[in-house]
Amino acid sequence: MKTDWDTIIIGAGAAGLFCAPFAASGGKSTLLIDHAAKPGEKIRISGGGRCNFTNMNCEPPNFTGQNPHFHKSALARFTQWDFIELIDRAGIAWHEKTLGQLFCDGKATQIIDLLLEQMNEAGAEIRLSTTVERIDRQDGTFALKTSVGDLTCRNLVLATGGKSIPKMGATGFAYDIARQFGHEVIEPRPALVPLTFPEGRFAALAGVSLPVRVWTDAARFDEAMLFTHRGLSGPAILQISSFWREGEPIHVDLTSGRDVFTALRDQRQTEGRRQISTELARHLPARLVEFLTTEWADQFDLTARLADQSDTALRTLTDHLSDWVLTPSGSEGYRTAEVTLGGISTDGIDSKSMMSKTVPGLYFVGECVDVTGWLGGFNFQWAWSSAHAAGRHIAET
Repeated sequence: MKTDWDTIIIGAGAAGLFCAPFAASGGKSTLLIDHAAKPGEKIRISGGGRCNFTNMNCEPPNFTGQNPHFHKSALARFTQWDFIELIDRAGIAWHEKTLGQLFCDGKATQIIDLLLEQMNEAGAEIRLSTTVERIDRQDGTFALKTSVGDLTCRNLVLATGGKSIPKMGATGFAYDIARQFGHEVIEPRPALVPLTFPEGRFAALAGVSLPVRVWTDAARFDEAMLFTHRGLSGPAILQISSFWREGEPIHVDLTSGRDVFTALRDQRQTEGRRQISTELARHLPARLVEFLTTEWADQFDLTARLADQSDTALRTLTDHLSDWVLTPSGSEGYRTAEVTLGGISTDGIDSKSMMSKTVPGLYFVGECVDVTGWLGGFNFQWAWSSAHAAGRHIAET
């Protein structure tokens, strides 16, 4: 078994799989290893098994991190259009869903098969079920002690992701190695994750979904929200979770920007004898109106006749509907988080090559870096773009 390599990539997820063929170009020996038994498991389960592989609207503002400019270079040099061209050449059919999200028509395994085929054509090798127990560096060479023996390499790429979805084998391995080599790690936290509330708060509404506008001081999103037994979920909540912090409130516009005040005032002329709740149910899900009738009983009597409400009273009600202030008790954590916020600080990484500024030959790509995209294919695009940057730099040096 070969033990000395030009490049070893740890992590056979999206970033690692994509980096390998670039790193191997020009005949450089490249090995991809992973502790899992199969490659690309997060790709396989993403998008309901169809993989939301990128987003047509991918731009730098769709990403967050302590340095808001770091990701611009990699994203500019390998764009969503470059990845679309790649899968078009491979004959993988795809379709656009809402807000520019692109999915495979068939199974997500098509993407995995494409990445493995690229690796094979470039001459990169892969070894699965391989655990890295220790990494040292001496005289410009990395020495890895693994479950299949000792390995050495000149370039080492960490592509092991973050802590999200631990049942898929996610760990904080990349953070530990980064710290070992003197890199700062921004405190990781679950992102793109449902938010929880005191037990039973929204149990009666479980399954109810509606379009909303949700915001914090840092961001705002217009998408669907879903009530669950645990709290709130749906695209709007997953998005805002990346900007929410414990103890802070979120603001929810249940009208999603619609002029419900004018609508209720008009209904007062024709349906004034009906209860407010009855007429409000024309604009919101009936179960939600029923819930609010009890939830807001100390502020509004939604069982009162609409005809008895002044413009001021209707305005006060609709103001509350358009700015419902809620304070989550927490989130569902890494168990259901789609990605990890935070990670290896970009201050110590070169934005063009993804290589450490202080340890030549050490690269960081994908989710382990402090770059987090919005929901909708942006994090896969960061995996492709950052992996491309590292792989090309390795091939050219």
